[in-house]
Amino acid sequence: MDKIRTGLAAFGMSGQVFHAPFISTNPHFELTAVVERSKELSRAKYPQSRIVRSFDELISMDELDLVVVNTPDSSHYEYARRALEAGKHVIVEKPFTTTVEEGNELVALAEEKGLALSVYQNRRWDCDFLTVKEILAKGFLGRLVEFESTFPRYRNFIKPNTWKETGENGGGLTYNLGAHVIDQAVQLFGMPEAVFADIATLRTGGKVDDYFIIHLLKPAKAPEVRITLKASYLMCENEPRFVLHGTEGSFVKYGLDPQEADLTKGLLPTVPHWGEEDRSQWGILHTEKDGKVVRESYPTLPGNYAAFYENIYRHIRQGEPLQSDARGVVGIIRLIEAAWESSRTRSVVTL
Repeated sequence: MDKIRTGLAAFGMSGQVFHAPFISTNPHFELTAVVERSKELSRAKYPQSRIVRSFDELISMDELDLVVVNTPDSSHYEYARRALEAGKHVIVEKPFTTTVEEGNELVALAEEKGLALSVYQNRRWDCDFLTVKEILAKGFLGRLVEFESTFPRYRNFIKPNTWKETGENGGGLTYNLGAHVIDQAVQLFGMPEAVFADIATLRTGGKVDDYFIIHLLKPAKAPEVRITLKASYLMCENEPRFVLHGTEGSFVKYGLDPQEADLTKGLLPTVPHWGEEDRSQWGILHTEKDGKVVRESYPTLPGNYAAFYENIYRHIRQGEPLQSDARGVVGIIRLIEAAWESSRTRSVVTL
């Protein structure tokens, strides 16, 4: 079938690192157009792509099938709505929207027009998260009782001239990394009954939240599991990325998925051994069953962000279900809103 002709709404870090490499290397897609308001950075790597100067110009291109809305957070709702109204399939960067109301409106519009609407929850294909899923599926830990997911960052200064630090167009850690760690937890355990959270700005001169700890209470699939989600910009010494404790053992995993770092270095997902983690970073699986103690490194599965775009192709051209359907991601926005309410009121918020 014809390639899916795709337009990028921006060519900043998200466009250069997380979208263009996967669009350009997937034979089912064509990177047809890129919005660059004044620069021509995309010209060097993607000379076949047309540079347009505005989002209006992008969505007016009749030949486009798909638009990727990878602009600042506060514009996601408006740009996604306008792209859908123009008859385009749409991928929205996380966070999907800033409110549940906006998210539900976009989902209804996409359904009305028969268009695909997906959210780029790429960390569902992180190597460590895929490994956690495997460990749980194989029952190595017995009955799981505790799940901790921490995303460590360290930047003890306020990065100048970026909307993510000023709060003018969205930003903040809870909507940024929180959208990922909450989504991963919901993928594993389902939506919780309630949320208890502490969200704060800890860096000197900070204007947006740069710390959160969120507890998801009584998740639908495993109400007995205690879930703690955490991120901070002041973690000079890393904490484990994942900690799982069960009745028969534990799994502890340090380090971050290597795909973002490789993409930032300019490596493409077509290189051999893409998404594979060095064995020195493998997590520790420690079990005690029937008097037998085993403590050993557990091989990390390869990460695969390319699977997101492959699913988009199969959905649009073959009718395969969307793996990151916006309809389901509305629940993540609901949880972020509940976390903010919990932090403000210092109370448990029931959904």
